[in-house]
Amino acid sequence: MKALVTGARGFVAGALIKRLAADGWAVVPHSRGGPDLRQAAKGCDVVFHTAAKVGLWGAYEEYYEANVEGTRRVLEACRENRVRRLVFTGSPSVVFDGGDVDGWDESAPYPSRFDSHYSRTKALAEELALTYEGVSTISLRPHLIWGPGDRHIAPRLVAKSRAGRLRRIGAYDCLVDTTYIDDCVDAHLLAARADVSGKAYFLSQGDPRPLWSIVNGLLAAFGEPPVTRSVPYAAAMAAATVLEKVWLGKEEPPLTRFLVKQLTTAHWFDISAARRDLGYAPKISIEEGLRRLSETRP
Repeated sequence: MKALVTGARGFVAGALIKRLAADGWAVVPHSRGGPDLRQAAKGCDVVFHTAAKVGLWGAYEEYYEANVEGTRRVLEACRENRVRRLVFTGSPSVVFDGGDVDGWDESAPYPSRFDSHYSRTKALAEELALTYEGVSTISLRPHLIWGPGDRHIAPRLVAKSRAGRLRRIGAYDCLVDTTYIDDCVDAHLLAARADVSGKAYFLSQGDPRPLWSIVNGLLAAFGEPPVTRSVPYAAAMAAATVLEKVWLGKEEPPLTRFLVKQLTTAHWFDISAARRDLGYAPKISIEEGLRRLSETRP
């Protein structure tokens, strides 16, 4: 089997490429500035499209070009080369409407209004991929991917902790779920072989926990103390609003209204469909994942 993996410098792609190579696949890594996608996809059985513009800061046009038009180019390459299967790495944020997400399944619709350019363009890209004529696609929606090699969630938490900038918001400690990187990779491989098409699937460990229990577990894996101090919700939202208006940096400000919402609402999903249709079965418990993370920390 031969596979093209886009976004090759990313967290998910890096772990996926290692697993594919270990399993005997011929792998073609692709990243921005690499060879033409049509050439890269020649002879491939599967394309894993993990590339995306992530984050919450930047112009809508930048997100649209990377996430929607980038996906369109991948789909065109798949159709031209008659690739058997496209596995699209989506995002559960495509259903976020600003409120609690308590055990939602795939029947949840895209909202009428999105709370970030990222989620809006990922929804447009997913819809395009799942309905694109001539390409058999599955979209995976892993929630909060973490583990050794992560360059986003844990490193940012650790940096904020060491700078003394981590605070709880009010008394909120809503349930959230997460996806360990090895299980995320397993799901991608299962999707490559599954006898279904045109569907999206939520992924997680199937073990939702209070948010600050997860945050403090990640911090402990890096030898950092737990977060105990808090700020009122109204103060956090006011600070985020001001920061967004005056912030001039290219990177997102340290606090945004989106982040305040994320820290004060539940986000966990029903993964029954992935279990049933893909044979997905999370293998790594949160405790085991934290142990592995602690052993591999710098």
